[in-house]
Amino acid sequence: MPLVVTVWAAGFYLIGVRTLHRRGDAWPVGRTVMFVGVGIGSFYVATSSGLAAYDTTLLSVHMVQHMVLSMLVPLALALGAPVTLALRTLPQRPRRTLLAVLHSRVAKVLSFPPLTLLLYITSPWALYFSGWYDATLSHVWLHELMHLHLVVVGCLFFWPIVGIDPVPGRVAYPFRILLVVLTLPFHAFLGVTIMGQDTLLGGDHYLALRGRPGYGWLPDAMDDQHLAGGLLWSSGDLIGLLLVGVLFVQWVRSSMKEAAREDRRLDLLEARARAQETSARESGPATDR
Repeated sequence: MPLVVTVWAAGFYLIGVRTLHRRGDAWPVGRTVMFVGVGIGSFYVATSSGLAAYDTTLLSVHMVQHMVLSMLVPLALALGAPVTLALRTLPQRPRRTLLAVLHSRVAKVLSFPPLTLLLYITSPWALYFSGWYDATLSHVWLHELMHLHLVVVGCLFFWPIVGIDPVPGRVAYPFRILLVVLTLPFHAFLGVTIMGQDTLLGGDHYLALRGRPGYGWLPDAMDDQHLAGGLLWSSGDLIGLLLVGVLFVQWVRSSMKEAAREDRRLDLLEARARAQETSARESGPATDR
């Protein structure tokens, strides 16, 4: 299933880019690299590589996968601007449908910043402290659903904040930075909580593995859980700070574009005023005669 998702997502995106190029329109290479290379590529690595092979064997490996799917993949997909690409390349009827979805009440509710923040910071707690994580270790379909959940919740949070697409839920840059900063202590607290737990997450599963032949290489389960908590803490802060940097650069560029637009507007007003003044001077003597 992950392979199918990656092939279809990357394929549709590249078809859209090719369509633009065929009609002579430009599309930034950086957006393609972010969506296909970083976003879809990271999703494939997280769900189909060694990370996927050992994500039910070591909690620390799962935690790396968790952070890739919930932060890196959504961030890269948002920076790839696939909605903008779709609006520029889709036929008229699908384009109208997409615009209707973007302007729907459901989209506005799902992109409401306080709601997306709440979902983003509470989902990991619900995953690890509600029995859901234990269930994902026993049911493959639920494990795959968890992967999808991490990406979807991450996209709902990141897309209005850092994305280029015309999606609802966008707020001013100071509030975007504030929303990202608010996530940092929750990631840190969750990581510290996992590190300090006396009870093993998925304990029955991980302890049973250590009793099977061929798994003698596995580290102590509690030590691995301490490592997992540390990875969650450090990587969450690192990617969060990176996102703050991205937002700051976007803010500066947006301010520069706004200043350039204002300069052009003032220049136009000044040119119109000079033209009116010149016209008045030229018509004045003729009126006197």
